[in-house]
Amino acid sequence: MTSNTTLKIEHWNEMVDGPLNENNMRQKLKSQGYDCTRYTFGPGTVFPDHTHGVSKKDSILKGLFRFGMCGQEVVLKPGDMIEVPAGTVHNAAVVGSEPVVFFDAQK
Repeated sequence: MTSNTTLKIEHWNEMVDGPLNENNMRQKLKSQGYDCTRYTFGPGTVFPDHTHGVSKKDSILKGLFRFGMCGQEVVLKPGDMIEVPAGTVHNAAVVGSEPVVFFDAQK
C-alpha cells in the first residue's frame, strides 16, 4: 500500500443498523462475513507498527482509538469501522482516559 491510499472507514448508521450496541455491531459484522472477537483496551494502551496475515475490520464500540496506516492518521470514535488489508503496516493507541471496547473482525 502507498501513502496515497484512502483509508476505508465505515460509520455507523443508526437508521439502517439500529442503536449502536454490542449485539447490533456483532450482527452487522457477521452479516458482512466477518468472525469477530471483542476486546477492551485500557487507557495508555499502544500498538506500535505491525501487520496481520489476514484482512481485518477494526470496529469501535466505545472510546476513542487513534489509528495510523498508509501515512495517514485518524481518531476512530464509537461506530467507526476501518478496513485493514492483510500485510499493511499500521499502529494504534487508546486516546484519553476511557477504555476502548473494540471488535477485531476477520474473514
